[in-house]
Amino acid sequence: MNFNKEYAAKLKTPVEAVQFIEPNTDIILPVMAGEPPALLKALPKHNELSGNRLYRMLPVYPTLDIREDRVKQVSLFLGGFDRADFHDGKVDLLPNHFSDIPSLLKQVTKERVVMAVVSPMDDEGYFSLGVSPAYTSALIADAKQIILEVNECMPRTYGEQNKVHISQVTALIENHKELPAAPNPVLTEKDEKIGKTIAGIINDGDTLQIGFGAMPNAVMEFLTDHRDLGVYTEMLPDKIVDLYEAGAISNERKSLYKGKTTMTFAFGTKRLYDFMHENEDLFMLPCEKSNDLCTIAKIDNLVSINATVEVDFLGQCNSETVKGKYYSSSGGQADFAKGARLAKNGRGIICLYSTAKNDTISKIVPTLPQGAVTTTSKNDVDLIVTEYGVAELKGKTVRERTEALINIAHPKFREELEYEARKLGFLPSRNIFV
Repeated sequence: MNFNKEYAAKLKTPVEAVQFIEPNTDIILPVMAGEPPALLKALPKHNELSGNRLYRMLPVYPTLDIREDRVKQVSLFLGGFDRADFHDGKVDLLPNHFSDIPSLLKQVTKERVVMAVVSPMDDEGYFSLGVSPAYTSALIADAKQIILEVNECMPRTYGEQNKVHISQVTALIENHKELPAAPNPVLTEKDEKIGKTIAGIINDGDTLQIGFGAMPNAVMEFLTDHRDLGVYTEMLPDKIVDLYEAGAISNERKSLYKGKTTMTFAFGTKRLYDFMHENEDLFMLPCEKSNDLCTIAKIDNLVSINATVEVDFLGQCNSETVKGKYYSSSGGQADFAKGARLAKNGRGIICLYSTAKNDTISKIVPTLPQGAVTTTSKNDVDLIVTEYGVAELKGKTVRERTEALINIAHPKFREELEYEARKLGFLPSRNIFV
């Protein structure tokens, strides 16, 4: 069947396309590179908007300059483009676990409009959600309207729930431009030490979940000599291509989705996007599946690697606030911490620098400060890694945890931390350190 006629009938300009959005409806955009820039730019030109809400996660384009009574802007995970706007009151934040976003949005939103960047239509009339199905894919089926931005630079990907048919589409535009790119972070000496330490914990045949940021990505620098690694992750990073080219990834020893690298979204450079295009070794999952505890628990030998801001003597991890002010959000860290704990031979690794501000502040603290958020519970933390080593917390008492964490703190703070631990009663009055 030829779907070109229907495509042509629905092809609009950006301003025309957004006119289909009715007042008091909720607009949902995909995570990161799935955001539609031309449609976003046109949205404030829709003069009839009123009582609408716009939901975004890790936006790659600026917050809209539009009154809140017309469009209230809500973040699902703060990033560089909306962090300051949250503190200025221009953006609100909806707390969540990544796994819960689809059900949460179905609960809190009214009639929904999905706007997304997609790959060009195939011969069967389908567009691919490309690098960003995540939560958007779960909201397509009952969306009131679907408005697409077709971009030939968006890779066509395979998986569950990452397709949209032309018959479902309200309107579409064409805007062929390179996707937003995330250059590989410059690794510091601390990153390399942490990366090398974690890589030494990973065995051939393990399946990896690699979190966001320089430290988790540094691990991949030291995995090129590993073999038969599997990947089951949220975000697919750029360096995964290096591991494929080195022969480190086969996915053949995965207990679930054998032979496939699985993820719910990707963000990197053009090199990653080109690697993903029509690559049948890659399998996109909706985030309610990729981050589902019961699913994660079925993955034998899973190693989950995520970063945090600070950790206290009990092992509680604050990964969201800095000095009591919101910096990011929970994401999938708690999902994978819990899932890895339940998986056979699973290991959950949380990494952080031992200090901040040129070694003037210890990031291992006696108690989380007032205003800090506990992202990952003490009961779900397995291993903590700094540039000074590994603290094993799983199965350890409060006293054993405290001692292990002080031992991987920066040496200049260890005496002070030991003193504070004794004041809290977490260590006995006698000196137990050699």
